[in-house]
Amino acid sequence: MVAVTLDEIESTTRAALMRHGAAEWIAAHVADAVRKAESTGNRICGLYYLESYCKQLETGRVRGDVTPEVSQPRPGVVAVDARMGFAQPAFARALPQAVTAARECGVASLAVGHAHTCTSLGYFTEQIARAGLIGLGMTNASPIVAPPGGKTRVIGTNPIAFSVPDGAGGIAMQFDQSTTTVALGKITMAKAAGERIPEGWAVDAEGRPTTDPEAALAGSLVSMGGYKGWGFGLMAELLAAGMTGGVVSRDVAPLKAPEGKPHDLGQYYLLLDPEVSGVFFERLAAVGAGVAEDEGARMPGQGKQAQDPVTLEDAIWQQTRALAGFA
Repeated sequence: MVAVTLDEIESTTRAALMRHGAAEWIAAHVADAVRKAESTGNRICGLYYLESYCKQLETGRVRGDVTPEVSQPRPGVVAVDARMGFAQPAFARALPQAVTAARECGVASLAVGHAHTCTSLGYFTEQIARAGLIGLGMTNASPIVAPPGGKTRVIGTNPIAFSVPDGAGGIAMQFDQSTTTVALGKITMAKAAGERIPEGWAVDAEGRPTTDPEAALAGSLVSMGGYKGWGFGLMAELLAAGMTGGVVSRDVAPLKAPEGKPHDLGQYYLLLDPEVSGVFFERLAAVGAGVAEDEGARMPGQGKQAQDPVTLEDAIWQQTRALAGFA
């Protein structure tokens, strides 16, 4: 294991992306997202993805030199065409306009279309909350989830993220979770480590519960809470694809495959001004006080502290440096 500072993680990631074809400003946005993921221990959305970013830049599966196109077809509707590039710079280009629209209309939508996977949705909704607005986001992914009782993959893990401002520039509450019992990355990491998975995470190709990660990857993941999670997954699917022009999950090739057609995914966000009701922060305080009644209870996202430096496995850091041309 090796201790690495967040600054070094960010700069090395940026160098790796630029070395493989990303423009500097685009690499900077993606590297910032990797930094954030590693700082909170979100390994699946951090350096774990860097190798695939670099390989897909080389093959053209993701474009690292395009300028996103922002439009506002209606007062409360902002859209950005990522042009088969990374989601992070596309979101960054459109966010100021979406924030202004939400303040003027009370609520606004931000549709990011034709984008590469965004990895961590919370990275984006947190930015909305730090701008003083409530942020709700969702996206879809390659198909890995069958309907309850079925075995045909229809949707992806289709995460949903929700971030709430505290009224003072910080975050009062945040969650970012897949609509499956567990994220796909947990299964792939278990397979790589030669470990079994808990029962209830996945079913095999015949729809039978399994603890074998390889059988799980050949089968499908299980929606959290059965039909309840399935409903949330479908909601994310319809909004992420239908409101952005992105593809449905069944048309998405494996996200980390080095070659193939671009992801062409959509991410859909709602930005809500908490000042509209005049009582939002009062109610937030009341709910927070209720949660705090029990020792050890907390609002989602509270108490998280960024780690700096971060402890990384030697292999992942060596790979990162090699991708950047430093080793």
